Amino acid sequence: MKKAFAALLFCLLSGSAGYPQATGHAVISTPIPIDPADPAHRRFASLRFVAGWQLTSRQRGFGGYSALHVEGEQLLALADTGDYVRFRMTAGGVVSDTRFGRLPAFPSYIGNRGDSDSESMAIGPEGDIWVGFEYRNAVLRYSRGFKALIGRAYPPAMKQWGANSGPEAMARLEGGRFILLAEGGSGAARLHAGLLFPGDPANPRNEPLAFRYRAPDGYVPTDAQQLPDGRLVVLHRHFSLLDGFWAAIAIVDPAQISAGATIGGTVVAELKPPLNIDNMEGLSITREGDRTILWLISDDNQMPVERTLLLKFELLANRR
Repeated sequence: MKKAFAALLFCLLSGSAGYPQATGHAVISTPIPIDPADPAHRRFASLRFVAGWQLTSRQRGFGGYSALHVEGEQLLALADTGDYVRFRMTAGGVVSDTRFGRLPAFPSYIGNRGDSDSESMAIGPEGDIWVGFEYRNAVLRYSRGFKALIGRAYPPAMKQWGANSGPEAMARLEGGRFILLAEGGSGAARLHAGLLFPGDPANPRNEPLAFRYRAPDGYVPTDAQQLPDGRLVVLHRHFSLLDGFWAAIAIVDPAQISAGATIGGTVVAELKPPLNIDNMEGLSITREGDRTILWLISDDNQMPVERTLLLKFELLANRR
């Protein structure tokens, strides 16, 4: 009842939607090699490095990007603060038409940091956008361009997910099903809770099937998206004070998912220092002719010791 009242009240109070606004503070893209010691080094197991950029901006609140969507030359990055940025980028890395915005609604009306921890994102064929929130362990659905809130749910199956380790990865599958993965793991094998929704996860009537996901040793899942052939690409992060940040890409077969099952994937590449890697949290998949392209973006936690990196790879393992 409290949640229902809070949701209703927030809908009434949140009329000032965060429509994207043009800004004088552009996003600046600086080209970077993936291997600073050897710019010609581009092959990493099943990945081929195409291009990379460090992104910067004087815009207040820039950074912290945990989810990414690329479509043609249009890029949308969602931060874990409820803020987002849209811009156009040419193949040569030239950025234009930068627009910043803020989500028009959040899981409750409180409006504190825990209420705006937007960590995952999926976009449907009609342009609707689903966002997964940690702390509240909620899924919200917005209309195209984040113009309005059109759905909200607090799935009971996510209630016990950790406050800071909830729905970090979300992918919409062909046909309208959704997969959500928790960042936090449990047990000696560090298994991660997973949910397969039969439809819109922001509709409380859609009850998910629960499974467990086994990430590569030392990693946690941070994003996921479906390949054109139906398989799932999962992005992972490793961090320690001794090792810094690593990234791993695995491919998972969603057909393995069943109630109570434990599934895993095949690691197709690992990226470790001294490569230009940071806290890689966002993934988007595009096609360029017969090539499958993986785009990765990093969450710099809005800290000066970290960077916002945008990396572009070709997935060689997906060639047919």
